Amino acid sequence: MKLDVICFGALNLDRLYRVDRIAKGGEERFVTAFEECPGGSAANTAAGLARLGLKVGYIGKVAKDREGLLLLEDFKREGVDPRGIIVSKEGRSGTVMGYVDQKGERALYVDPGVNDTTGFNEIDLKYASSAEFLHFTSFVGEKPLEAQRRLVEALRGDVKLSLDPGDLYARKGLTVLKPLIRRSFVVLPNEREIRLLTGRDYEEGARILMREGVHVVAVKLGGRGCYVTDGGESHLIEPFRVEVVDTTGAGDAFCTGFLYGLIKKKDLYECGRWGNFVASRCIQRIGAREGLPRIEDLAQAGLI
Repeated sequence: MKLDVICFGALNLDRLYRVDRIAKGGEERFVTAFEECPGGSAANTAAGLARLGLKVGYIGKVAKDREGLLLLEDFKREGVDPRGIIVSKEGRSGTVMGYVDQKGERALYVDPGVNDTTGFNEIDLKYASSAEFLHFTSFVGEKPLEAQRRLVEALRGDVKLSLDPGDLYARKGLTVLKPLIRRSFVVLPNEREIRLLTGRDYEEGARILMREGVHVVAVKLGGRGCYVTDGGESHLIEPFRVEVVDTTGAGDAFCTGFLYGLIKKKDLYECGRWGNFVASRCIQRIGAREGLPRIEDLAQAGLI
């Protein structure tokens, strides 16, 4: 089966605590609410793309435990093809402890579990090559990053690579990530990440990435929207103004909208608008997936 997108990244169960304020060193603060929900950057984007009607697959790893079962069951509900997911007989599935304050800002602590044991030899190369786009996000450990590097070398040339580096990969720097970046059709960092990668602001940083071979750079600017460029045209696109409840997963949601636009062959500006819209829906609800829209929501917003 030909897929539109396969996402490859960590699979985590998010445990999100609403707090009065994110504590600083030595402080005691209090919890106002708790929610447990599926997460993982690439997994959030996969769920979002499936809700928009695309054929979506996944490469990742879980353990045979309660958390792993919940993650697999959620993908089944969302319609994400799980054939690329490895189920380990040992270890524990990945989890994230998240603390979200009254303004929607957050602090996250990642326990990667079996995510960081993902090896290249466990990946089905034929499956990985069965999509138009392969969307990569970050892992904590070195073994899955090496698996991603080796997969990039082994992929068919007509598979387009999308990379959302996240803070974990951006801190490794451009030299370490070059094998992925040079093969990427689109890179989707936020403002901090592109500075970590290139040492420059987002406009100059985007030019540096394109000199490495990237075709499109989309920089997430939070409350200022996004900056998108392909070297020929560039746009600074205003965000949709909404009440912020929780910013968890906002960047993953932006990737959902932007990739949807690319797959539907839309122009650069429209891709950025769709990215901003999906992110705006995400941040109005707690958790990374609760607010993700469906295709009819794009129609109601006048985007299609």
